[in-house]
Amino acid sequence: MCKFFSVNSDGNGNIQYFKLEDVAKIMATGNPESYDFNSHTSIAHFHSFKGLDEDKLNKWEYDVDTKKLSVDTLNTTDDRRKVKSKVTAFFKDKDLVFIRNLYNYNSGNCNSGNCNSGNSNSGNRNSGYRNSGDRNSGDRNSGYSNSGDSNSGDRNSGGYNSGDRNSGDSNSGYSNSGDSNSGDSNSGDSNSGNRNSGDSNSGDSNSGHRNSGHSNSGYSNSGYSNSGDRNSGYSNSGYSNSGHRNSGNRNSGDSNSGDFNTTTPDIINCFNKPCKRIDWDNAIKPNFIYNVEVCKWIMWSGMTDKEKEDNNDAFVTDGYLKTIPYKEAWAEAYKNATKEDIKLLKALPNFDADVFKEITGIKIN
Repeated sequence: MCKFFSVNSDGNGNIQYFKLEDVAKIMATGNPESYDFNSHTSIAHFHSFKGLDEDKLNKWEYDVDTKKLSVDTLNTTDDRRKVKSKVTAFFKDKDLVFIRNLYNYNSGNCNSGNCNSGNSNSGNRNSGYRNSGDRNSGDRNSGYSNSGDSNSGDRNSGGYNSGDRNSGDSNSGYSNSGDSNSGDSNSGDSNSGNRNSGDSNSGDSNSGHRNSGHSNSGYSNSGYSNSGDRNSGYSNSGYSNSGHRNSGNRNSGDSNSGDFNTTTPDIINCFNKPCKRIDWDNAIKPNFIYNVEVCKWIMWSGMTDKEKEDNNDAFVTDGYLKTIPYKEAWAEAYKNATKEDIKLLKALPNFDADVFKEITGIKIN
């Protein structure tokens, strides 16, 4: 019984309902007939009115709060005045909270659902509190079988999940041990992709962070299988490469540094010409060449409306990894070059303005 108390009558003011002692006795024996204490049919059957005999009864609902009696089915003489008088007398000086819980199989308090040991549940079979779903041991769940709190999804041990089977918190995806993931099976946080142990990845299977590509152990890569950082190419262990398979840095070509070597060469190529490695290593480099970002993480707050529209998962990851064309990235870094940086650039061993322009798109007078 939540708001209404169900009762039958015979048209002469004689009423049928489950008395408190009836309910207690039936529950003590395990309710073998599966009676619903607020069902007109269950009430009729309990009082041996079955089949066509049940159709001879009037059926009523009584609002325990407003004390208003309303008709459910009128099969014989209207005896509502006598019925209301007897029902009102039944509830006089009764503990309504106790009666609600007894008729709804609740051992807890203020439950409109059934079989709850917790309190204030509209769902069923909850040991927690304020659940509208069923079988929750946690609190404030609209989903099912949650041991955590405030979940609209199912089978979560974490909290605030709209997805299912999460041990972390605030996940809309599934089977995440991390937090704030819209993807699935992530142990990291804020991933829209899947199977990431790192954070803020829109790609899949990354152990690093802020990758839009896949299988990266480095950071901020839009390409794939990079152990280095800020690569838009593939399989780079170096940094800021737009080409592929480079162990060096800032290459637009592929496979630079040679293959299967165990020694360190004394001569390397710089600007397409042989150069002593020691001369290159000892040369002072301009700062701006270290700030070439071919991949840049853009926070949600800094994204344009178009970027938000094109990157549906960015709200979850609080941003997205923007891939910047290689020469455009160089141009952006060059904006912060000082006069001293230009002098240092021109002083690099073998400096060649034409080669530099071919790689970066920047013309040096």
